[in-house]
Amino acid sequence: MTRTVEVDVDEGPCGSATASPVPPPLSLAKGTEGEEGVAEEPPDGDNLAVDEPLLAARAHRPSDLLRFLAGLSGIVALFLVARFAVSTTSGLEADITVNAGRIPGWLTTVAGLVSSFAVLAVPLSFAVERLIKRDGLRVADGVLAAVLAYGTSLGVDWWVAAGAPVTVQESLTQLTLSGTQVITDPVHGYLAPVIAYMTAVGMSSRPRWRVTLWSVVLVSGLTELISGYTTVLALLLTVLIGWSVAYATLYAIGSPNIRPTGQHLMIGLRKVGFAPARAHRAPDAPGGTRRYYVEQHSGPPLDVHIIDREQQASGFFYRAWRRLRLRSVAVRRSPQSLRQALEQEALIAYAATASGARAPQLVATSELGPDAAILVYEKLTGRPLDELGDQEITDQVMASFWEAVDALHERRIAHRRLTGESLLVVDDRTGYLVNLSGGDIAAGDLTLRIDVAQLLTTFALRIGPERAVAVANAVLGADRVAAALPLLQPVGLSRSTRVDLAKLNKERRAAAQATAVEQVASGERTQQQAEEDIAVASEDLLSRIRGQILQVVPEAPLAPEKLERLKPKTVITVVALAFAAYFALTTIKPEQFNLDRMNWGWASAALTAAAFTYVAASMSLTGFVPERLPFKRTVAAQVAGSFVKLVAPAAIGGIALNTRYLQKSGIRSGPAVASVGASQLAGLGGHLLLLFVFGLVTGTQKKGGEGTDKAVIIAILTAAVLALVVAAVAPLRRFVVTRVRSLFFGVVPRMLDLMQTPTKLLTGFGGILLLTLSFTACLDASIRAFGYSMSFSAVAVVFLTANAAGSAIPTPGGIGAVEFATIGALTLSGVPAPIATSAVFLYRALTFWLPVIPGWLCYNVLQRRDAL
Repeated sequence: MTRTVEVDVDEGPCGSATASPVPPPLSLAKGTEGEEGVAEEPPDGDNLAVDEPLLAARAHRPSDLLRFLAGLSGIVALFLVARFAVSTTSGLEADITVNAGRIPGWLTTVAGLVSSFAVLAVPLSFAVERLIKRDGLRVADGVLAAVLAYGTSLGVDWWVAAGAPVTVQESLTQLTLSGTQVITDPVHGYLAPVIAYMTAVGMSSRPRWRVTLWSVVLVSGLTELISGYTTVLALLLTVLIGWSVAYATLYAIGSPNIRPTGQHLMIGLRKVGFAPARAHRAPDAPGGTRRYYVEQHSGPPLDVHIIDREQQASGFFYRAWRRLRLRSVAVRRSPQSLRQALEQEALIAYAATASGARAPQLVATSELGPDAAILVYEKLTGRPLDELGDQEITDQVMASFWEAVDALHERRIAHRRLTGESLLVVDDRTGYLVNLSGGDIAAGDLTLRIDVAQLLTTFALRIGPERAVAVANAVLGADRVAAALPLLQPVGLSRSTRVDLAKLNKERRAAAQATAVEQVASGERTQQQAEEDIAVASEDLLSRIRGQILQVVPEAPLAPEKLERLKPKTVITVVALAFAAYFALTTIKPEQFNLDRMNWGWASAALTAAAFTYVAASMSLTGFVPERLPFKRTVAAQVAGSFVKLVAPAAIGGIALNTRYLQKSGIRSGPAVASVGASQLAGLGGHLLLLFVFGLVTGTQKKGGEGTDKAVIIAILTAAVLALVVAAVAPLRRFVVTRVRSLFFGVVPRMLDLMQTPTKLLTGFGGILLLTLSFTACLDASIRAFGYSMSFSAVAVVFLTANAAGSAIPTPGGIGAVEFATIGALTLSGVPAPIATSAVFLYRALTFWLPVIPGWLCYNVLQRRDAL
């Protein structure tokens, strides 16, 4: 949705400019202290037409979310102090009580009366002042925050009085000094709303009101503290709750959008000497910078960029993550203020022009009120590279861009955003570099080489690596291009480029697989030839670019440059250990084991069976891989999988880890995926077959449990219903058919290869059988450890049924779901609930929790040896 507004600029009272029919413009000149000013503009009767989309009425600021999270962390820390630092808080309260007796009572009474009146009168006065100035939206936000803070205060009061630990209650409350058995409130029901109100209405830009109200709150709090109606921690909790609720409210509903509009821009341009006639909104520059194309009454057209605090805040979390992940030399520091952002972009623009590079010329800069600034460029007419057809990207166009980059690099200027949207083609032959706001002055060699790698990848995505490398060599020289080879890694490229790379690689692989399926079906290609074609097509674009560079400079360095400070696997490790600690503390209770009644002999047998599952899992994997795998390392990989389960569902984590392990063992991606798929498919078939066999055996036994039969029937009916649903719903049917087709394309030929080696098939299917028997033996021994026994076949049916039901819920390692399903199945089979609970917790401790530390060790060792 767009709007076209004609703004009549007339001289208002005292020479200030007013705009009609729109609301008063954003400040362009300073007014009174802490208040918005208005633009001074001589009357000329001209109409300023602006065509632009409507701006959002509210903006969700990341800074509000960060402040809320900081306040929430402070509340958690305060409760921890109240819980554990008992002696410190008690001593502090004793000191305050002793010193409070030295203050005259009349002074405390007077201060209390005055502060009680002022703490309500000051916010009310401020609200009246805001309403008079037609800023009622902020007042409404403040009132909403105050109501929510009051409700939160009541909730915290109730929790502290009814359910909090005694130490927390004693730290946040105390008996009144009157000697009655009445405790004080943990949170002040009127101070927290006042703090939330004053924070939400934005008093930070109005220093006089802010100082006044905080002074009143401080006096009120001290009076309550001296009078014995609160504690220090309670006061801190009150402030944190009010502050946190206010910012949570602002982030949830959004703050009033104060971003300048095109109307304000036109008035601002006149202020700095231009004669704008009309303007329309242009596509945003990278980073969310708004742009306007402006036509003048006399003079060339302009390309105006507006930077403001809202735009600076956008993408904050992504920039923070990139800065945390990458070395500081590879990530430019974000501007700390609007003035710094303005100066930095202006400096880059002037430096680029001075270097002789083809770039838009900056003609003016100006502040547009206290929260925005403008940069005025001469407008260039052309099309970005993203809008050109592949046939229009000629060698001449690419060479023109490389020449501009070369000019920048000669002056040690890095662009840092050499993506398609930053490459403007003028007159279909000449390239201009735009969007230089993210660049660097006095850049290091690493940053300049990243520029070369980025531009190489940008061109290769459109016209292939052969021409992209050839043109770069012709302009920069082969040695400079080869120096960028270690930087050809996704982590050093822009986010949009990484997305395009992943999309291109996926499309190439999918197209190659589809072609291979047709060619194999028609007999044009053999299975082996089709797999080779898929492997060639699956080679990622960056590897192909490296290959082109090495053809010209064989001695170019191959080792990737170390750009990452913090790798994702490190984050995964930390998160996994945190999950392990949390779930271990909250899920496993020592009293649930009933250790005093446990038979340690049977528990040792369960531990042995649990350990043997990793040997069986290794057999089930190696049996479906024609290539030879080191058995000990394969066992270590399966142990490492127990650690990966903490952050991913068991099936997904195991598949990914085994595929990665096979690839690192020298097996190509296609055969590796096919081998793991064959193992999973055989495991699924074995699972269903064993469930049927053990169910049949259980049903024929004299003491077969009726509940077990019901469990088998329920499982079969559930599978049948799911199959009918998939067959009836067309999107699901197409999805399943597509996946099964691609699966059988790799799996069936893999199975045919394995049939030529019977020992491999025997190892694979034997491993599947031993895996099920080992888990069943572990569960059976766990049950017997608590003095109960049932037939082995019945235990197997319980394990197979419950494991399938629990694994269907995608929680990490099936936490919660597997326990619930197994306990329920055992109870349904006649096992007493206390014994079933104890047995299942022992079983899960041995098969899931105990292997976590060995799994983490194996995971790290295999990664250091480049085996994962």
